[in-house]
Amino acid sequence: MAEITVELIKTLRDKTNAGMMDCKAALAEAGGDLEAAETVLRKKGIADADKKAGRAAKEGVIASRIVEGAKTGILVEVNCETDFVAKNENFQAFVEQILDHIAESKSVDSLEELKAQKFAQDSSQTLDEFIKVKVGELGENMGLTRFAKYELDGEGVVASYIHMQGRVGVLVEVSTGEAATAKDDGFREFVKDLTLHIAAAQPICIGRDEVPAELVEKEKDIFREQMKDKPAEIIEKIIGGKMGKFYSTNCLLEQAFIKDGDKSIEDLIDGVAKSTGDKKIEITRFERYAVGEEVEG
Repeated sequence: MAEITVELIKTLRDKTNAGMMDCKAALAEAGGDLEAAETVLRKKGIADADKKAGRAAKEGVIASRIVEGAKTGILVEVNCETDFVAKNENFQAFVEQILDHIAESKSVDSLEELKAQKFAQDSSQTLDEFIKVKVGELGENMGLTRFAKYELDGEGVVASYIHMQGRVGVLVEVSTGEAATAKDDGFREFVKDLTLHIAAAQPICIGRDEVPAELVEKEKDIFREQMKDKPAEIIEKIIGGKMGKFYSTNCLLEQAFIKDGDKSIEDLIDGVAKSTGDKKIEITRFERYAVGEEVEG
């Protein structure tokens, strides 16, 4: 059993907003496992962890770059120790140099591969070495935490949106059947609205078929625990309704549009498909970053 420290209790409290004693008891029940303890709290109805992430432990910015006629897009999170440095012009220039490198370099699948590349502006050093030099120059620990680079193969656009002065960023790829669609004013307005929606609504995936099976079962288990005193024959029917709500809250296509709650994102796609005559409009992928949030893997 892992040691239940004050720091561990505080981490759980920051993630769930539950009381300190409740967090301590949940950690004890879960043998010190943080994720299991969060589930314990949710089953007891003490915490609702949907959409809650750990409070930002680091400062920094989310930044983006759209190039190649909106066919390529980049999103990065670059961290530093203090908000003061994050707003510094030298730090902002440092972030732009990282974006320059990613835009000019060959696409790779991992952060490790990216950092190992020869720096695009100075091949005598790697990107990782360049970052370390900048750490020394600015006198504060900094780092490239994650990145995404979309290169659209076919017709459509890649778009981005930066919110709250770099605290939140979105990158989205929307494919089309016709090249002309990407130039249509209604389509462009839809894509702009889509980036704003993703920033605000925080979907975890595009459609319900993309929700990990283990997450679906975890949610169902939590619902069963919450209704354990009800007759067994009606529990599964109730779970069906609760899972419908879960999907409409977390899956982009089923979410209610933030500007018009009577329409879903899928409704918006249908509308722009009708207005443009393009039946092959599809949201193919997206990323949403927030400064300092916990990153899996």
